[in-house]
Amino acid sequence: MGGPAVKQEAERPDAAAPERRAGSRGRRGAPAGRLGAVRERLTFAAARRHRWFLGVLAAGAALRALAMLGYRPALWFPDSYTYIVTVFRPRPDLVRPAGYSAFLKLLEPFHSFAVVTAAQHLLGLATGVLVYLAARRAPRWAATLAAAPVLLDAYQVELEHLLVSDTLFMFLVVGAVVLVQRPGPRNGGRRVVAAGLLLGAATLTRTVGLPLVAVLGVWFVLRGRARVAGVLAVAALVPVVAYGGWFYATYQRLGIVGANGAFLYARTMSFADCAEMDPPADLRVLCDPRPPERRPPSQEYLWARNSPLVVLPGITFTAENDGLARRFATLAIREQPLDYAASVLGELGRTFVWGRPVYPDAEIYGYYEFPAASPPPPGRWAAQLGVEMGRRYERGAIGTEVAEPFAGWLRAYQDVARLPGTALLVILLVPPALTALTALRARRRDGAARPRPGGGPAWLPPWAVAVTLLVVPAAVAEFDYRYVLPAVPLACLAAVLTGRSDLGGRDQFGDDIPRNVQL
Repeated sequence: MGGPAVKQEAERPDAAAPERRAGSRGRRGAPAGRLGAVRERLTFAAARRHRWFLGVLAAGAALRALAMLGYRPALWFPDSYTYIVTVFRPRPDLVRPAGYSAFLKLLEPFHSFAVVTAAQHLLGLATGVLVYLAARRAPRWAATLAAAPVLLDAYQVELEHLLVSDTLFMFLVVGAVVLVQRPGPRNGGRRVVAAGLLLGAATLTRTVGLPLVAVLGVWFVLRGRARVAGVLAVAALVPVVAYGGWFYATYQRLGIVGANGAFLYARTMSFADCAEMDPPADLRVLCDPRPPERRPPSQEYLWARNSPLVVLPGITFTAENDGLARRFATLAIREQPLDYAASVLGELGRTFVWGRPVYPDAEIYGYYEFPAASPPPPGRWAAQLGVEMGRRYERGAIGTEVAEPFAGWLRAYQDVARLPGTALLVILLVPPALTALTALRARRRDGAARPRPGGGPAWLPPWAVAVTLLVVPAAVAEFDYRYVLPAVPLACLAAVLTGRSDLGGRDQFGDDIPRNVQL
């Protein structure tokens, strides 16, 4: 009897078992507590290592909070109304691709332009983070300086508060470049595809994104990675071609916009001389008899009611009018190539002046300044439908409420906190200048420079993309202050990457792009 009883007693949980289990939990909890403390110390150490960047990031967040408080809910630009119309009438626009309208459509369920500006401010902050992460091999203070302009420039904050496509475009392009810059071969094929898709989305946000595909593709080719360049191009062109199909189905025209000829025509009117060009009779209707120095800014030839292009029958951007404008512009460039080159350099030169002179006119210039009073309703006749659609989007009245003292603080900050154009020029000159100096020193030290594989330094992609973003608008449209800002973070990234890359170093994608990459 005693044996089985003892056995049953032994098998039954006794009173000491809970204590043992509690003790076991306590012993297991102790390492967990120590692990939590270690994690806390590591988090604190990481924050301490990156404290300068975190401070700049916090300051950038505070500036954007001021914008949200001081200018409620958003600031409007003439282009804003076209984007809003496309949200509710989904069809390709002849002047601007619909990428930004798609972004607005995603946020439409909130029925709040404040949500749109908040999202754009978050994209601005995220761009600063991307620049800092991409520059992590540089000293932390240098990486912080590279991210500072996009985080702290008052005009950048103002641009993010405008209902325009540039902030989204900037984020997409910087994201693509950072993916290309990311070292290491692991998942290289996926990163190339992701970068290509981001470039495709950027192209459908602003058409200047399309040349960037070629810029980054050439860089891969220079590094002996032609197949990678092909993957990038295919990934970028898939969404662009799909959008082009939609555009063709709508207008029976090839392309993703229908205004390239008109914009180029407006660009050439800064120098085109019909006496020198001797255009055929059908093109003479686009001539301006005034000498170039007495003509208005280029954009007026697109929007002014008395523009030779605008007064033609039909809307400005019909296939016939756009084709006529393209032929005129092509003839002007062919017959006056030096005048065209001088005009492009003149427009580009506006990017690098120290001050900020009014250009192209007081109206457009004023949109880039934080206003002291609530802006009046749009005066342009084409914006009236956009106002109606904006009220539908907001489900209420639209406009901008200026709230003090927050708005006043931002205006005071904008008077002093910006990156001068001359400083941007110096930043752009740093990578090629330092690389040339390093090569010269190596030649003097080692004799004839030895050829090194690799095809180009790590700073080249962001630098080339930044330069392209500055040159293309000056060549095919005109200079605009808001076109400069998306190039700034890439120029700064290129500057801090100078000297950090080895021309003969390992290819960032190694030899590990899979041979059977599937798109």
